[in-house]
Amino acid sequence: MKPLRSLPTALGSAAVSMALLAGPALAAQDSKLSAGDTAWMMTSTVLVLMMTIPGLALFYGGMVRKKNVLATVMQSFAVTCLMSVLWVIAGYSIAFSDGGSLNAYMGGLSKAFLSGMGKDSMTGTIPESVFMTFQMTFAIITPALICGAVADRMKFSALLIFLSAWMLLVYAPITHWVWGGGFLSDAGVLDFAGGTVVHINSGIAGLVAALVLGRRRNYGTENMAPHNLVLSVIGASLLWVGWFGFNAGSAVAADGAAGMAMAVTQISAATAALAWMFAEWIVLKKPSVLGIISGAVAGLVAITPASGYVDPMGALFIGLAAGLVCFIASVKIKHMLGYDDSLDVFGIHGVGGIVGAILTGVFAVEAIGGTAGSLSQMFIQIEGIAATLAWSAIATFVILKIIDLVIGLRVEKDAEIEGLDINLHGEVVQ
Repeated sequence: MKPLRSLPTALGSAAVSMALLAGPALAAQDSKLSAGDTAWMMTSTVLVLMMTIPGLALFYGGMVRKKNVLATVMQSFAVTCLMSVLWVIAGYSIAFSDGGSLNAYMGGLSKAFLSGMGKDSMTGTIPESVFMTFQMTFAIITPALICGAVADRMKFSALLIFLSAWMLLVYAPITHWVWGGGFLSDAGVLDFAGGTVVHINSGIAGLVAALVLGRRRNYGTENMAPHNLVLSVIGASLLWVGWFGFNAGSAVAADGAAGMAMAVTQISAATAALAWMFAEWIVLKKPSVLGIISGAVAGLVAITPASGYVDPMGALFIGLAAGLVCFIASVKIKHMLGYDDSLDVFGIHGVGGIVGAILTGVFAVEAIGGTAGSLSQMFIQIEGIAATLAWSAIATFVILKIIDLVIGLRVEKDAEIEGLDINLHGEVVQ
C-alpha cells in the first residue's frame, strides 16, 4: 500500500486503518480464480504446445535431407508424449516443489504424480492444473530443441533415454534454480520466459551432444542442404506465432506485462530477421530463405529472457544484436571450428540465449519489470549463464557417455548412409 502523503494526518490514519481491515479481504480476493487470466493461460499453453508440434517438427523436418525427414518429425512428436508423462511423474515436482535442505538446487518429490493437485488448487489467479500444463509445454520443447544438433545420426532409442534423463536431471533442476525459488532466483537473475532455462540450457546440451556423437558421415563433402525449405518456413511461422504464448504467457496473467512482452517479442523477431538477412546479403551476396527464418528465431530466442523487463527500444537493440551475432556464430564460427551441430541449435539457441540474457541486464527498465539495467545486473546475468552452461554441459556429457557404454548412441554406418526413415521406422516419404 503506497503512503497517502498528500492527505491530512487524521484522514491518513483513518485510511491506513481501513486498509489494514481490508487487507485480508484483498488477499482472499487475489487468490480467487480470474476467468480472464485463466483463459489467457489456457490459450498460451496451446500456443506453446504448437511450437513443438507442428512448429519445431516442420522447422527441423524441412532442414534435414529427405531420407531423414520422418525420423526428425517423429522425434518432436515422441518427445512431446514422453516429456508430458515424465513431467507428471517427477519433473513438475523437482522444478516447483520445496526441496527442503536442497531447495537452492532442486525441489523435492512432494508433488510427484501431481500429488495434492485438485480441481480447486490454485497458483495465483489460475488453476494449478493450468500452470502445471503451461510449464509442461516448456519441458517438452526444451529437450526437443536438442534433437536438431544430433539430426541424421543418433539412435532413436538412445535419444529417448538421453532426453528422459536430461529433462529430470538437467532441465527440471535448472528450472527450479531460476523459477522455483533456487539459488539463481535468490541471486536476482532475470529470466522472464526461458532464455537461460530453455535456450542456453538446450543450446549447450546440443553442442555437447554433437561433439560426443561426432560429425555426420561425409560432412563437408556431401551436399546436406535442406530438402524442403517450404516446410521450414511454415515451421518457423508457427514458432513465431507460438512464441507469443511462450513470452506473453509467462506473465501468468492477462495484463500490461503480457501486452508489453507480446510487443517486444514481435519487434525483436522482425529486427533480428532483417539483421541476419542483410548480413548474409553483404557477406554471401544473396539473402536466403533459410537465413531470414533463422534470424527470426534468433530474435525470438534473445528476447525471451528480456520480454518482461525491456521496452520497445531495448527490443530493437536486442533483435539487432541477436541477428548479427547468431549469423556469425552459425555461419562463420561453426565452420571455422569444424563441429557438426546439424541444425545450428547452439548457434541460434545457445548463442541467442546468451546474447539475450546479458542484454536483459543492460536494457531492463524499472518501470516495466521492477529492475533497472546496470553493470551489476549484467554480472548477475553472467552468473546465471555460467551456472547453466556448466551444469548442463557436464551432466549432458556424463549422461551421453553412460548411454554410449550401455547401448551405443549412433546408428550403424549403412543405416546412416541409407537414411534413418527406412532403417529406424520402416517408412519413407514418397
